[in-house]
Amino acid sequence: MPEKTYISREEKTMPGYKAAKDRLTLMLWANAEGSYKLKPLLVYRAANPRALKNVTKSSLPVIWMSNMKAWVTLTVFEDWFFHHFIPEVKLYCRENGIPFKILLVLDNAPGHPPHLDDFHPDVKVVYLPPNTTSLLQPMDQGVIANFKKHYTQRTYRMALKAVDSDPEMTLRSYWKSYNIFNCVKNIDVSWREVTEVNLNAVWRLLCPQFVNDFRGFDQEGINKEILSTLVGLSDKLELNLQEEDFEVLESHGEELSNQDLMELEAQQRVEEEEEEETPVPMKNLETKLLAEGFSLIDKAIALFEQQDPNIERCTKVANQLNDATQCYRIIYDEKKKKTLQSSLDRFFRPVSSKSSKEDTHQPSSSSPRPSTSSYIEVTEEEVTF
Repeated sequence: MPEKTYISREEKTMPGYKAAKDRLTLMLWANAEGSYKLKPLLVYRAANPRALKNVTKSSLPVIWMSNMKAWVTLTVFEDWFFHHFIPEVKLYCRENGIPFKILLVLDNAPGHPPHLDDFHPDVKVVYLPPNTTSLLQPMDQGVIANFKKHYTQRTYRMALKAVDSDPEMTLRSYWKSYNIFNCVKNIDVSWREVTEVNLNAVWRLLCPQFVNDFRGFDQEGINKEILSTLVGLSDKLELNLQEEDFEVLESHGEELSNQDLMELEAQQRVEEEEEEETPVPMKNLETKLLAEGFSLIDKAIALFEQQDPNIERCTKVANQLNDATQCYRIIYDEKKKKTLQSSLDRFFRPVSSKSSKEDTHQPSSSSPRPSTSSYIEVTEEEVTF
């Protein structure tokens, strides 16, 4: 939350408010053309927070790493470089017919190894001069700032939705319940909202030859539009913020003290103890749950069709929803198929594998007949429907 909000002021004094001291480091990467955004690297203070219990880390929209201070250390960076950056960029180059010859531009952050040129023969690393990040670093020329505004905007929308849908929910209680899982989902959407034009235009100061001629692109206009939306949302949440309150968004940028780290570590132990007492249920896509979800989607589509006079629009939305949920429909079909196959077994009575000559020559009307051919003959007495 911006520093001037009453939420931010209360966080620093009230017990139980962890958001003011909670930290993560996010590393954003994209190519100069703006056509390719890598999955962000996120470094958090805990390896397995309660909010991500039963969530597969590799399925997250970020690359998840952790250490107590939530820093990009040399070890973290090298892990990212070899196991994520190199493979992902190689795949992108191969799929787009581009030679794997990479120029990686870095600033002089402490976590960036000084001799990356020795790590891979096809990756040339260039470091920006010291103390020039705010002047030259492309991500610092509008990408990070816009991303933070998109992130704050989405957080406010979520808060407003929660407060409107639950009469007992306040902004204070919503923010207190805000966790790292909410954060990761917001990061994903906010990073996708950063446009290709924005990513390319920020290279004007460092390498103007890389910048395409985007006519009609108005960075200042886009910035004003986002700020105007944020002010409107803050009014609805009774935060009463102005545009300048969102311009920096560095209120939590200071380094944590040893006392802060000790408090976070103690809080983490409490969370782990609570987890042992109240285990988080395993996530499972059950057939019934999937069917219920599809039913809700179908009802929503039908509602749009009934009320929207623009047939083209509602048809487009319906097709997009169906395409987006196709992965779940595949899972549903597979589960239904397995259920059907296993349910057939209950229609058959068990047949003993032991037989005798007496059984063969003198079959009883009440006993099953063994097969005498390559297929199994089933009689009415043996099957119950």
